[in-house]
Amino acid sequence: MSAFRVDRLTVIGVGLIGGSLALALKEAGFVGEVVGCGRGKPNLEVAQKLGIIDRYERDPKRAVEGADLIFLATPVRTLAAVVAEIVPALKPGAIITDGGSVKAEVLREITPLMPEGVHFVAGHPIAGTEQSGAEAAFADLYKGKRCILTPNAQTDTEALEGVTAMWQAAGSEVVCMPVEKHDRVLAAISHLPHMVAYSLVNAVGSYDHYEENILEYSAGGFRDFTRIASSDPSMWRDIALTNQTALLEMMEQFENFFAELKEDVRKGDIDRLFEFFLRSKELRDAIL
Repeated sequence: MSAFRVDRLTVIGVGLIGGSLALALKEAGFVGEVVGCGRGKPNLEVAQKLGIIDRYERDPKRAVEGADLIFLATPVRTLAAVVAEIVPALKPGAIITDGGSVKAEVLREITPLMPEGVHFVAGHPIAGTEQSGAEAAFADLYKGKRCILTPNAQTDTEALEGVTAMWQAAGSEVVCMPVEKHDRVLAAISHLPHMVAYSLVNAVGSYDHYEENILEYSAGGFRDFTRIASSDPSMWRDIALTNQTALLEMMEQFENFFAELKEDVRKGDIDRLFEFFLRSKELRDAIL
């Protein structure tokens, strides 16, 4: 890998996240050949047909042969197993990075697997949609978005610079932060909202006061709010399990505020209800 170009990139998991990165880096002229790898041959064939990847290998070890940079876009609980499988096939100087939404457990499991001369940089692009698969990928996914890198004491400086350059080429603003902060912040701004959306859909879908499914009456507000409940269940199962402590803390925080609102509704407290809604509106408006 030169300072600003990767001769061969391997993407393991060619879906929305991995496929969009490949397209963005191709468009930016940051990569030469892109090799795809994944469990599903039909998805890999689609990715090749769409020009996301140049070729594919079903065997991860074959896919990473000669690769300068390897991007892992598989569920977080699979990342360490994938790394353990591919490490023997990596060339000296190869860099592995990932797009997982949880970082502490990923770093804890992967760091000991790194042999001399091979480097891992933990990362997380703050971008996505509820769609999945190669057909969902698009080159502009990361433009104007943030990517958080969580280097630790073992992170190689040059590898960190290379991964930073990669995300900048994709159009992202790169931010480095401690791994514990990342997992707590993401539990609040991403993981909790997904838990709420999944719970809300289940709650409304299970409402049995009427014979028909009342979800059929949902309009823009409900559909917009619960869009993320269409996200990949496997991915969110793994996130819930690997960021358990921080997520439970935020779920309890949410329960406290929801209990406050429930009590205000029960009492019919006009002033407290208005104050609750106003406070929320002001916080929400401030981030726009």
